[in-house]
Amino acid sequence: MPINLSKGQKVDLTKGNPGLKNIIVGLGWDVNAFDSGVDFDLDAAVFMLGDDGKCPTDKEFIFYGNLCHSSESVKHLGDNLTGEGEGDDEQVQIDLSKIPANISKIAFTVTIYDAETRKQNFGQVSNSFIRIVDESNNTELIRYDLGEDFSIETAVVVGELYRNGSEWKFNAIGSGFQGGLAALCAHYGIDVA
Repeated sequence: MPINLSKGQKVDLTKGNPGLKNIIVGLGWDVNAFDSGVDFDLDAAVFMLGDDGKCPTDKEFIFYGNLCHSSESVKHLGDNLTGEGEGDDEQVQIDLSKIPANISKIAFTVTIYDAETRKQNFGQVSNSFIRIVDESNNTELIRYDLGEDFSIETAVVVGELYRNGSEWKFNAIGSGFQGGLAALCAHYGIDVA
């Protein structure tokens, strides 16, 4: 039975699952029926953060243009351009044992590609979720359904893994941003030229 979280809830990931090493973080969404006539392209991105809440370098920003961290601890499994179909739309593979010591948090975000031009926002997206699956046995451990109705936001910080001593925990965040991926990059200390 996965633990279903609500916004702001924090839960132990590794303490209750000793030996947990390889996880899949799945993100999914549906586009509402009153669609704008233009395809939605939602993108999952990962920010690997130091104690200051910023990415140490641009290499800790994992997205469709940089799918794998050099430590091989975080791998984005590729961009889904439509969000069609059931289940996870995009997945990120995490090896907890390989996460560099200077990384204390890993934030999972979703943005709408080219949202301003396409006049799209998260008010037109529903059934968004993040889930964490134990890769060794395909068991869903944690699930957070973003029930909030966002309206004008074009980026959402869905949740984050964070170190707590020697253990990892998960925090269900669900906070929206205007300004899409550029706003998130600025927030996490990535210079987007």
